[in-house]
Amino acid sequence: MIRLFTAIAIPPDIGEGLLSRQHGIEGARWRPLEAFHITLRFIGDVAETVADDLDEALMQIDAPAFDLTLAGAGHFGEGADIHAVWAGVQDSAPLRRLQKANESAARAADLKPETRIYTPHVTLAYLKRAAVPEVGAWIQAHNLLKSPSFPVDRFGLYSSWQTSAGSVYRLEREYPLAG
Repeated sequence: MIRLFTAIAIPPDIGEGLLSRQHGIEGARWRPLEAFHITLRFIGDVAETVADDLDEALMQIDAPAFDLTLAGAGHFGEGADIHAVWAGVQDSAPLRRLQKANESAARAADLKPETRIYTPHVTLAYLKRAAVPEVGAWIQAHNLLKSPSFPVDRFGLYSSWQTSAGSVYRLEREYPLAG
C-alpha cells in the first residue's frame, strides 16, 4: 500500500513569505518549506496497481497553465478541535477545473468520490489543543496575507508517510500543463 495525494507545489520564493508567518501559536507543528503545497485530491492508502491506474488517468488530464495567488488565512476545526492553520488561495476558475479533473481521474481509477467541499489552501501548521484566542489572534494578524502571483505549469502525484517529525512527502510523478 502507498499513501498518495495530488498537489501543486508552492515555489520556494512564495514559500519563504509563508515561513515568516510561522509563529504565535504555542505548540504548533509548523510545516517546512518543502512541505508547502495545494492539494488537488487526497487519495489515501491504495495498492500499487491502483496507483498505476491513477497515474494513467492523471496523464490524460489536458489543462492549461495558469497563475495563482495566495490570499487570506484560516483554520480547520472549531474550538478545542482546531487542528490546522493555513494560507488561503485566491479564487481561481482554472484551479477549480484542474481539481475537478483530478477528481475525475481518481474516479476513473475506481476510487471513491471525495465528499468534502474543496477548500484550496497551504497548510502552515498542525495543532493539537491550541488555545482558541491564540489561533484567533494569529488569523487576525495574517488574514490580509497576499502573495505575488505565481505560475502553475504542472502538478504532481505525491506519496506521504509519517515520521516522528510529522508527514514527509515525495514527488512520485509530475504532469505538465499546456503552455
